[in-house]
Amino acid sequence: MGMLDGKVAIVTGAGRGIGREEAIQLASEGAKVIVNDVGAARDGAGADVHPAQQTVDDIKAAGGEAALNSDDVSSWSGAENLVKQAVDTWGQLDILVNNAGILRDKMSFNMDESDWDDVIRVHLKGHFAPTHHAAVYWRNRAKSGEDVTGRIINTSSEAGLYGNAGQANYGAAKAGIAALTWVLARELGRYGITANAIAPRARTRMTENLFGGLAAAEEGGFDAWDPKNIANLVAFLAAPESADINGQIFVVFGGNIYAMSAFQPMGQVTRDAAWTPQELIDAKGELFKGIDSGVPKFSFF
Repeated sequence: MGMLDGKVAIVTGAGRGIGREEAIQLASEGAKVIVNDVGAARDGAGADVHPAQQTVDDIKAAGGEAALNSDDVSSWSGAENLVKQAVDTWGQLDILVNNAGILRDKMSFNMDESDWDDVIRVHLKGHFAPTHHAAVYWRNRAKSGEDVTGRIINTSSEAGLYGNAGQANYGAAKAGIAALTWVLARELGRYGITANAIAPRARTRMTENLFGGLAAAEEGGFDAWDPKNIANLVAFLAAPESADINGQIFVVFGGNIYAMSAFQPMGQVTRDAAWTPQELIDAKGELFKGIDSGVPKFSFF
């Protein structure tokens, strides 16, 4: 018996890396999984369904149930087809894991318009479009009197939480996904739907040039960079027992999981009158009183 027996899940970008491990993990817990991936290269070019088909084959070989979907989730109609396939194939949808993404890292002054547009489209619209169609489906069920237990699990990034040079497009999209998660949690909770997000660190095609190289652990040792570590958290958030977790962002790396807080004041100045620029200069130490040096600094995890 698995904790997700009888559930139906969609995982986007599930041909490789984190998405693949998420799909396999959900299936191992009993979920039937739609494995979505267009098979594009890291920068979004090309298409190859073979990696996604391999994920499907591996799930089936392990005794699970899975089906392939190669729709573009950043397309409104593609996302609608994806949700429809899950419902038509297995009669329902319970879990949506939004994971698909691409990278086109450049400094802001070198970035082309297409680099910005495509990354924002694939990440941000690629999260919202499937979520929209899933939310319509779940809301209609709830309004008809059914008991809904929908789970939306988004994929943000520390680049979106803290910023990272050379990733204006990616960081902006990932910050948008964090904000989208909070909005969805507020909107959909009344219908029995939760929305949470992860900000993972793992060895994938998208991180192979980051962090100074991500070597695998020695044989028998714990591999902190293994994408499987991320999949465990996703299965936890998808479980019925996690119905009380909503609107949360989790940074996860290896065996370390951090439940992050939303923006919090670091200091304040208050009075019943407007501040002049000079007065604000004079009060700067009070405004940033919670910072040791008296002025804000960039904070990286």
